Amino acid sequence: MKFGLLFAYQTPPESGIKWSEPYQDMIKCLPMAEKLGFSSALQASHHSQPDGFCPSPLIAMAGAAAVTEKMRIGTAVLLVPLYSPLKLAEDVAVLDNLSNGRFVLGVAPGYVTEEFVAHNIPREERVTRFEETLDILQLAWKGNIFKFSGKHFKIPEARVTPVPVQSPHPPIWYGVSAKSALKRAVHRRCVQIMSPRHGINELIEHYEPYDNEAKKINWKPPERPIIRQVFIAETTEKAENIASPAVDYLYRVLYGAASAAGDRVLRNDSGAVIHDTSDVAYRTFKERYIIGSPELAIKKIKQYQQALNPTEMICWMHMPGISGADVINSMRLFAKEVMPAFS
Repeated sequence: MKFGLLFAYQTPPESGIKWSEPYQDMIKCLPMAEKLGFSSALQASHHSQPDGFCPSPLIAMAGAAAVTEKMRIGTAVLLVPLYSPLKLAEDVAVLDNLSNGRFVLGVAPGYVTEEFVAHNIPREERVTRFEETLDILQLAWKGNIFKFSGKHFKIPEARVTPVPVQSPHPPIWYGVSAKSALKRAVHRRCVQIMSPRHGINELIEHYEPYDNEAKKINWKPPERPIIRQVFIAETTEKAENIASPAVDYLYRVLYGAASAAGDRVLRNDSGAVIHDTSDVAYRTFKERYIIGSPELAIKKIKQYQQALNPTEMICWMHMPGISGADVINSMRLFAKEVMPAFS
């Protein structure tokens, strides 16, 4: 199993952290992470968030491309309906050239109402805009003159150059869980990447329609990446002292708030739906993140390995409010004590 890293650059309002600090932490840590054996650096994104959650993942990953040589870089995920399709095709093609064929485009239709309101995009159009945009991307990356006429977008004539380094185009990872969307992902030959907000049992449920559809068309997905919040320290107590406020914040202000607003359901470890952010606490979601000693991390990762057989675990270590120094310590310990158990 391979191990990557995820970034979001959130600075909780009460943390006192400068907006620039988590970006600088990423630039500083990636050359070290590459030497330690981490396989990828992926960028999460949201918009209009009070904590600075990264709204420009492609720009951030251009920075990552510049300080790495071997790691894959990419988005996990980019909220496609908020982008102009042709411009997105151009930007991704340039990033794939900049990274010399190391770019992965993780995509999703989005779900947070305020993001669509801010960008003046009707939320009810998010799925059809998402699929039309992917149609345009896959046409544009061929490098030929093309036309497109859809419900939302009409392109009388265009050509995108340069074409991506990777052929036929960079890998597309679908960050979705709806059955219909997962089936469409299979027919596009796209990899499924699941949100860290889901526990193991939910992940098993979400993989089932994807895997069944893949079998129907006799296609074997080349990868099965998963994202988890991960933080390692010498003892579980130390790891929890540092990281528990961060995951509590994440599940309260992002996943919990969306569930309370009716945008997307969040269930705790017992299966109960979150209807109020006051129902969110570190302990009620403990089964889905990996925070503790190296020994505990190995035990929990093996559980994911047995249940899901992932090819790569994307580790969200740079969580909101955690210092860069603490994350580097976690990275080093993870590479030294945890990775060898899965090599």
